[in-house]
This record gives sequence, structure tokens and C-alpha cells, in this order.
Amino acid sequence: MKLPQLVAAFFLFLASHFLLSAGSAAATKITYYVHNKCSFPIWPATASNTGYQVIADGGFYLPPGQTQRIYTPLTWSGRIWARTGCNFNASVNPACETGDCGGQLACKGLIGTPPATLVEISVQEDKGKPSYYDVSLVDGYNIPVFVSSKQLSPSCTIRGCSKNVNSLCPQETQVLNKNGQVVACKSACLAFDLDKFCCRNEYGSPGKCKPSVYSKIFKDACPSYYSFAFDTPPPLVNCASREYVITFCPSGDMAHSSI
Repeated sequence: MKLPQLVAAFFLFLASHFLLSAGSAAATKITYYVHNKCSFPIWPATASNTGYQVIADGGFYLPPGQTQRIYTPLTWSGRIWARTGCNFNASVNPACETGDCGGQLACKGLIGTPPATLVEISVQEDKGKPSYYDVSLVDGYNIPVFVSSKQLSPSCTIRGCSKNVNSLCPQETQVLNKNGQVVACKSACLAFDLDKFCCRNEYGSPGKCKPSVYSKIFKDACPSYYSFAFDTPPPLVNCASREYVITFCPSGDMAHSSI
């Protein structure tokens, strides 16, 4: 075989090896396409449940209109949320107006400070068990989010909100930024720390813990989300996929920001 043919064969081998390696890697991971459709930057963050690895360093910057892919193993459990109004270049504490994780860009396992809209995920693709996900406002809300498998299907979709929760938030549960804008809305549990709102102790069952005037505000605006701990029917999606889409501000700018 002549030298040019050897060189061509070598590069063909490398290309084939790369494609096989890439295909093998894709087969051992689940991909999440994280979109930012807000008119302001966000800092998506992740926190793994106990025993699962940290993904995407726990957090990253995402400008308006941009998408970033992140990956989990085939078995993973944790949460994803968006931080807003962040400034990591100054000695400001907290660094973010909502969802802050110890003032760090990369949360590296730290759970964000509520209130923040939470995407909760449990995937078990390599175990042949069901995968679940939901969006929770049990601790409160900051911005809306849409979640689905990449192949859009009604049974795999959690839609965003029909109303801006922050504009409806009662004064006693509002979170304000330094400019006096409402940037998040606490749940009644987070705001008042009462058993009847937190569904604990004597209220720790579906029969005893009922929707409150506060959770009904969440439910009216975001019917596909958990509005309180014993929301019925449970807005939990069971949909197996290797690719999911998470879109913050799916209908455009539905939250205020000082950025």
C-alpha cells in the first residue's frame, strides 16, 4: 500500500474509532438540552441527591436565547433550577437574587436557597425501571419552566405557567431585589413555617393537608406543577427517554430581573 493510501486509511480508522467512541459514550448518558428563553441571563444549577454524582459542576452561565447540553448517567436523581440576578465578581452575599448556592457559580452539590422553581428528576434507564420528573413549587417560585422529552409528546410534557406568579404573589410571601422588584414568591410553608402549610406532624397526610389560598395561586397560574406537598392528582411525569428538553421562560419573559 502506498503512503497516501496508508495515510488515508489511518485517518479513516481514526474517524471510525471516534464515531464508535462517541456513540458508545452517548449510549451511557442521558442528555438534557437547557434553553434560556428569558430576556435576561440565568445561571442554571444542579444538585444531585445523596449517592449520585454532581453534574455540570453544579452550575453554569446561560445568556438569553442560548442552549447548553448537560449530561447525567443512565441512573441519576436530583434537581435543576435557574438562578437569577447573579453577580459573582463582587463581594456580595448572596451572589444571586434567587436560587443562590453559597455565592458560587459552580454549586458542586450545594442545594439552592429557596424560593426557586425546581425541576426534580429521577432516571433509571440502565435498570429498566421507570423514570420520573416533575416541577415543584413546594418551596416557592422564581421563573417558569417547560420540561419534555426531545420527541415532544403530551404524555411527556410539563408545560409552563399561564400567568406571571411574581405579579400575583401576596406581599407577605414576596422576595424583593434591591430595586424593590418582586423576583420570587415563597410558598406558605417557606414563608410561615407552619405544620398546616408544610404538611408535617398532624398534617402529614393527604387527608389532613389541604390546598391553601397560597398554593391555589400557584396552581391557578401553573397547573402542571406541584403547588404543595400533597397536590392531587400528583403532577408527576413517567416518560423514558435518552434526551430531555428543559426550557426556562418558555413563553418569553415572565419574570422580573434587575439584569
